[in-house]
Amino acid sequence: MEPSLLTTPRPLIAGNWKMNGLEASLDEARLLAAWVDAHSPAARVALCPPATLLNRMADLLAGSTIAVGGQDCRAEPRGAFTGDISAEMLTDAGAVLVILGHSERRVGHGETDALVAAKTTTAVGAGLEPIVCVGESLEQRRAGQASSVVTNQVLASLPGSIGDKPFAVAYEPVWAIGSGMTPSLDDIKEIHFAIRAALCVQLGAAGQLVPILYGGSVTAVNAGEILAAPGVGGALVGGASLTAKSFIGILEAL
Repeated sequence: MEPSLLTTPRPLIAGNWKMNGLEASLDEARLLAAWVDAHSPAARVALCPPATLLNRMADLLAGSTIAVGGQDCRAEPRGAFTGDISAEMLTDAGAVLVILGHSERRVGHGETDALVAAKTTTAVGAGLEPIVCVGESLEQRRAGQASSVVTNQVLASLPGSIGDKPFAVAYEPVWAIGSGMTPSLDDIKEIHFAIRAALCVQLGAAGQLVPILYGGSVTAVNAGEILAAPGVGGALVGGASLTAKSFIGILEAL
């Protein structure tokens, strides 16, 4: 992956395999790469496999335009942290991106905005492009707090030093992830507008250039209208990224 591609102002469609995938799953990445190379989609494409497949996927896709990313990294650069992965380890394995602050880590691992900001600083320092995730719970949405919750997450999860580095923000309403439910297009536009405003507060004019992805039960069926919504700069795709066929359906919706 050429470093210049990281700053190309194209949409980003990133697949998050989560805790799925064995060596046989690399066949799906191979099929996806063949389609991407043949069709040159309008978006940058990335796959974020589990750490056990990261190096093998990076080798497999070395001749492709598909970027490879990690799903998390430790805030510290190294040390006695059994089972954790550093940002430098990700780059050494071939990653150029990393997902940070996903709701499954915020909820399941107790990650705070401050910790996400620290991880983001470390990731950027290692040369990775972070995809920083934010999103509200169903209770917060029902209480009318979605915009304020997400705005505060953006402001607290991004270090001030990130302004001139390539990164993306992914809006993932917690209640939509893996549920088959998605917000209305008006809701998506409202939150993306709030994120853009927060980015401009944090970064000034540079905040206008940051891609804002949507994530949360994105499929080939709903991708077209979501990706066409004002302010949406791509998608962070979960289950639909596990097979080439379903992921290609999303790319074809661009």
